[in-house]
Amino acid sequence: MKYLFLVMFLFSAKGVHSQTISGKVNRDNDAQLIKITLLNTAFKTEADSTGYYKLENIPQGNYRIQVTSTGFKPITQRISVTENQNLNLDFELKDNENELNEVVVSGTLKAVKRLESAVPVEVYSPVFFKKNPTPSIYEALQNINGVRPQLNCGVCNTGDIHINGLEGPYTLVLIDGMPIVSSLSTVYGLSGIPNSLVERIEIVKGPASSLYGSEAVGGLINIITKNPSTAPVFSADYFTTTYFESNLDLGMKFNAGKKATSLLGINYFNYDQVIDKDHDNFTDVTLSERISVFNKWSFSRNNNRLFTIAARGMYEDRWGGDVRWEKKYRGGDEIYGESIYTKRGELIGSYQLPFEEKLMLSFSGNVHYQDSRYGTTSFIANQKIGFLQLTWDKKLGQNDLLAGIASRYTYYNDNTTATKEAESTWLPGVFVQDEITFSPKSQILLGMRYDYNSIHGSIFTPRFAYRWKANDNTIFRLNAGTGFRVVNLFTEDHAALTGSRDVVLKNDLKPEKSVNVNLNYIQKINFGNGTFMGIETTAFYTRFSNKIISDYETDPNKIIYDNIDGYALSQGISTNVDLNFPSGLKFIVGATVLDNKNVENGVSQTPFLTENFTATWSVSYKLEPLNLVLDYTGNVYSPMKLPLLSEYDPRSPKSPWYSIQNIQFTYTGWKNFEVYAGIKNLLNFTPKQNNPFLISRTNDPFDKNVETSDGTQVGIHGKVVPKGQIVDTPDNPYGLTFDTTYVYGQNQTIRGFFGLRYTLK
Repeated sequence: MKYLFLVMFLFSAKGVHSQTISGKVNRDNDAQLIKITLLNTAFKTEADSTGYYKLENIPQGNYRIQVTSTGFKPITQRISVTENQNLNLDFELKDNENELNEVVVSGTLKAVKRLESAVPVEVYSPVFFKKNPTPSIYEALQNINGVRPQLNCGVCNTGDIHINGLEGPYTLVLIDGMPIVSSLSTVYGLSGIPNSLVERIEIVKGPASSLYGSEAVGGLINIITKNPSTAPVFSADYFTTTYFESNLDLGMKFNAGKKATSLLGINYFNYDQVIDKDHDNFTDVTLSERISVFNKWSFSRNNNRLFTIAARGMYEDRWGGDVRWEKKYRGGDEIYGESIYTKRGELIGSYQLPFEEKLMLSFSGNVHYQDSRYGTTSFIANQKIGFLQLTWDKKLGQNDLLAGIASRYTYYNDNTTATKEAESTWLPGVFVQDEITFSPKSQILLGMRYDYNSIHGSIFTPRFAYRWKANDNTIFRLNAGTGFRVVNLFTEDHAALTGSRDVVLKNDLKPEKSVNVNLNYIQKINFGNGTFMGIETTAFYTRFSNKIISDYETDPNKIIYDNIDGYALSQGISTNVDLNFPSGLKFIVGATVLDNKNVENGVSQTPFLTENFTATWSVSYKLEPLNLVLDYTGNVYSPMKLPLLSEYDPRSPKSPWYSIQNIQFTYTGWKNFEVYAGIKNLLNFTPKQNNPFLISRTNDPFDKNVETSDGTQVGIHGKVVPKGQIVDTPDNPYGLTFDTTYVYGQNQTIRGFFGLRYTLK
C-alpha cells in the first residue's frame, strides 16, 4: 500500500510542475540573442534562430514574463499559469524607443529608415509629447532640443518657431509634406491640430530648399498625420489646468463602403480667466476660444496605389490687454485690448497616377483671414496659397532617382501701409535628386532645384549629402546645401502697424539665401543586458546673405526696407542622447550650443532673442506593479539679448538663465483608459522676476502722454533728445512708449493639470 501512495505522490508532484510556456518571438529585423525570463524566478531560456522558445515545469501561479534582446524594446507582461496548462504566448519585438530606426520622408521625399537616410531627420512620436501635454503642437515643441517657441507679443501671445536660434520666417512648416503653413500664420497653423491625430513630427535642421523651395531656408517641421486605415476607431483626450484652461481632442474612424476610410478629428480649446498675477492691470495670458475640425480620407486602389485627401477648418477668437476690456471696446481708445479673429481653411491631398512608373501628384491649398485690433490699430489680412507638385520616383541599378515639378501661387493683401495693393506671386520650380549607393556602407545624394519667382527671377539651389556606415552601430553623415526665401514685405510686427508710415525700398530687394554645412554622427551602444544608448551629434554652420531688415528708427514717418550690407551666421553643435534600461527607465537628453550673429559694415552683433545654450530632457519610469508611469520633463535656456526702448529703460537688457520643468503621473491600469495629472512650471518661473515691469507704460497704452522731440527738447536727465525720439519727462522718466515686445518666455506661474484619455483600437 505504501508503494501505491508513493506512486500517487510522484504523479501528483509531476502534475503540479507539468505546466509549460511556449511560443514565438517575432522581430522587425534580426536579433542576435533573445532571452525569455520569468522575473524573480530561476526560470529562463533563449529563443532559437527562428524565434521559438519553451519554458517547462512551471509551478502554477502568477508571474511576470520578460523578453529582451539587444537593440530592442524590452517586453514585460503579467501572466497566470494554472494546473496542467500549456500556455502559448507570442511576442513581437520592436526597435528601441530611441526611434533611430523610424521611417522618415522629410529628408528625401521618400519613405526610408532614418538610419539609412543620407539626410539627418529627427523624429518625435505622440508618446514623446504626451510626457508634457499641451493644447497645441506649437507649445509641444518646447521639449525638442534646438527648437524654441518664441512669443513675440506680451499681450496677444503670438509667436513663431525658432530652430537653432533662427527666426520663425526661416522655418518651413509642413502638414503631410505640404507647405500648408505660411509665414503669416505659423502659430495659427500649428494651433488646433488634434495631437491624437498626429503620427509623428519630423524635423530637418538646416536648409531644405532644394526639395521644398522658399522658406525652407533654416529648417523645416513636417507634421505627419495618422493613416485612417490604421488609426484607432475612437480616441478622446481631455485635460484642464488650475488656470482653468480646457482642451479636448476627439478622433473617430469610420468606413465609407469597402474602399474608403475616413478619420475625423475635432479640437476645442477654451481659456476665459482674466488673471493678473504680476499686477500690471494687463492679462498675464491671452484668453482664447478655438475650434478646429480635421477630416482625412484614404482610398483603397488597385496595386496599392496611394490616394489620400484631408481638409481642416479652424476658427479662433483671442484677446489680451487691460483686465477691464470687453468686446465693446474693440478698436477704440478707451480701454486697451488686442483682439484677434482668425478663420483658416486647408486642403491637402496626394494621388498616385495609374501608370507603371511611380508618379505622385500632390496638392494643397489654404485660405487665411485675420481681423485684428491692437488698440486703435487694425490689421486685416487675407492670404490664399495654392501648391501643386508632380514627382517621379525611379530606381536604376545603384541610382535612386527622384524628379519633380512644382508651382506655388500666393495671394496676399492687408490694410497696412506696408502693402499698398494686393500681391500675387507665382513660384514654379523643377528639382531632381539622385541617391547613389556604392556599397551597403557608402551612399551619396546629389540634388538641385531651379525656381523662377515672378518678382525676383531665377533661383538655383544645389544640395549634396554623403552617408558612411562604419558598422551597424556607427554612422557618419555630411550634408551641404543652400536655401532661399523670397521677399515678403507684409508683416504682423506691431512697429509696422503703428502710425501712418510711407514704405521706402532703398534698393531692389533680393531673395534671402543661405549656405549650410553640417556633420552628423550617430553611435548606438548595446550593453548586452537590454540596456541601450543612442547618441546623435551634429555640428552645423549656416551663412545667410541678402538678409532683409526693416528700419523703423531712422525716420518715424517711414518703413525703410533693405538687404543687409553684410551677412549673418548661425553655427554650433547639438547632441541628443537616448538611454533605455530593461527596468523601464528611459532618459532623453539634448543640448545645443549656438553662436548666432549679424555682421554689417564689419560690426558683429548678436540678434535679439537668441540664446547661446539650450538643453532639454525627459525622464520616464514605469512602475509595473502599480501601472503607473512617471514623466519628468524640462528645458533650460541661457541669457538672451532683449529689446529695450531707451538708455533709461530700467528693464534688464538680458534675460536670466531660466528653466521650465514639469512632472506628470499617468495611471494605465484601466483597459483603454489613461488618467494623468501633474504640475507644470515646477520652479514657478516668470519673466517678470527681477524686472520692474514687462509691458512698458500700461498706464498709457495709447501714448497720449508721450512727447516726441523736435530736436531741441532737453529731457529730465539733462540731455538733448534727438529729433523723433521720445522725451524723458516727469510723467515718462524712462522715455518709453507703450511696448509689448519685451517677452522671451511664457508668463504662467506654477499650475496643476489633470486629464483623461480613452482609446478604442
